[in-house]
Amino acid sequence: MSFPATYNIRYYKGDLYQFVIRPKTSAGAIYPIDNVTYYAYFRISTSKGGASINTISANTSISDNAVTCELRPSVGNSLVPGTTYFYDVSIEDQSDSNIVYTLLTGTILVTGDITTP
Repeated sequence: MSFPATYNIRYYKGDLYQFVIRPKTSAGAIYPIDNVTYYAYFRISTSKGGASINTISANTSISDNAVTCELRPSVGNSLVPGTTYFYDVSIEDQSDSNIVYTLLTGTILVTGDITTP
């Protein structure tokens, strides 16, 4: 598996933002993952290597050898417009927490929405 890819997100505050990651081996074959073997994490922070108190978790699910990530309004509304956030999506082997693969990393730039009257 080649690690990690980079994808920068432009997020409109209050919206649902979804994307799917289909990991592959370095030879291009499907990397087999399922929710019985791996946990998936989508973590967002104001800095890389910062304090865990500044990290929030967004939703993930694993099925059909893919990780689906969701930035739901319940999490997205806590992000401050104009702020650049950093994120990582990783999978962790359920039988050995020392086996972690970061699949995707990048930034999230938040744009404010129109305030509801």
